[in-house]
Amino acid sequence: MHKTTTLTRLFFVLGVFVLLISGQTSAQIVIGTPNLGFTRACASETFNTYNVTFVFTPEAELMATNQFRIEMSDATGNFSNATVVYTSQPGAVTKSPATLTFPVPKTTAGEGYRLRVKSTAPAATSSSSAAFAAYYKLQDSPFTINNLVSKGAFCTGGSYLLTIDNPGTGTNDSPLNYPSLTYKWYRETSPTTTVFVGDGATLSVKQPGKYFVKTNYGTCTSNSYSNRVEISEVATGDTDATVVSSLGNPFCSENGMTTLSTMAGASYQWFKNGTAIAGATNQLYQTNASGTYSVKVDLGSCSASGSINLTSEGFESSINVSEQNTMDSGESLTATVTTTAKNPKFEWSLNGTIIPGATAATYEAAAFGAYKVIVSQTLGCKVSEEFTFSISKTIEPFPQVDKIPNLISPNGDGINDTWVIPTKYVNGTQTEVLIMNNQGRVVFQTTAYMNNWPQNQLELSSINQVFYYIITTQEGQTKKGSITVVR
Repeated sequence: MHKTTTLTRLFFVLGVFVLLISGQTSAQIVIGTPNLGFTRACASETFNTYNVTFVFTPEAELMATNQFRIEMSDATGNFSNATVVYTSQPGAVTKSPATLTFPVPKTTAGEGYRLRVKSTAPAATSSSSAAFAAYYKLQDSPFTINNLVSKGAFCTGGSYLLTIDNPGTGTNDSPLNYPSLTYKWYRETSPTTTVFVGDGATLSVKQPGKYFVKTNYGTCTSNSYSNRVEISEVATGDTDATVVSSLGNPFCSENGMTTLSTMAGASYQWFKNGTAIAGATNQLYQTNASGTYSVKVDLGSCSASGSINLTSEGFESSINVSEQNTMDSGESLTATVTTTAKNPKFEWSLNGTIIPGATAATYEAAAFGAYKVIVSQTLGCKVSEEFTFSISKTIEPFPQVDKIPNLISPNGDGINDTWVIPTKYVNGTQTEVLIMNNQGRVVFQTTAYMNNWPQNQLELSSINQVFYYIITTQEGQTKKGSITVVR
């Protein structure tokens, strides 16, 4: 009886264990092959969103903690170093079929990528998707080669090296700034057909033709391509060379120096208006001056030459008033700007404040003060030029005064700035005016005094310095006294 009870208990424990094992092994799902919502993934900074749809069964076997993951293979379809491009939130996906959205990594570049889907609770893995092309277009805008020079030449038996510009000129977005990118060169065989001729950032050309290069984004379309360069073969003598200005022609000198460039060669010599420019012996030459520039290119056993009539889009202007002007109260001064600016704009201001409504080339100034006019060219090269002038009240150089003053304050405020004496001693009376410092050294002497001492700023050794004067008339009469100069 005891043995029977023991066996019963043993079978009971084994039964429970088998039930537990059976419950665990039955928690399984099957994930179908992912169905791609695209034919190829051509991603960029502005677009990087792709969908994949899959089925799984049974839905009831998914645990609350389950997450679905999308893995992306390498460019050959190998998952040994797969990249997880999407992970769902725990328990977020519970219904089949499911559609998930993911981005491709920025390092993506190839024609044979595949996807697969994995679950975590319970663990399951789908078979891999169909192969697809995928590229992340790090650079997707036109760029320049050959310094944007449209022509090149090589001597018979030689070659011409085409290169992607880095950084190039102007706003050129060189793809060489992105080291992971690769390139494919092509030669045109007709206006609508091309033939592949090489890989890399440079191409050595030994056959005449028109060449260009594209960033290698496989079967994805892209705007990452270069300008065309026409290469010719020269047997002997001289051929035409193209000269290009980086800022265009006409160019805007306010934007700085423009860079002149020509075809590649063994050596160079640049000329301006027919005269050789000292030291200008490189493929590139910078200038901000208008003129006719030419270049002689040594290609080895042959040569090339070219020129450009370079002009600036700047303008010339003038104003009809002096920098300093005077007038009496109630009068006005008409200032007029003459300019060659295209569609000019005028802005007048007085003492730093813009004058409302003053937008014409002419302004009638009726107030005393400091004026400024800014002339702006609004078409083409956006440059400007300014003129300043001042208007002050007319000062009578020989006012009627009764006494010889003994104090002045030359501080530029227009009041008591100079030593003004009675008219019987000033210019035209043949009176000698002599002024000495406190050490007896003569600092001023004239027989035609214009009421203008001190004409220049005095180097005062004290806050209030004393000077001495002697006034001697034509008849020999003298006046003596002191002048205190207040700072």
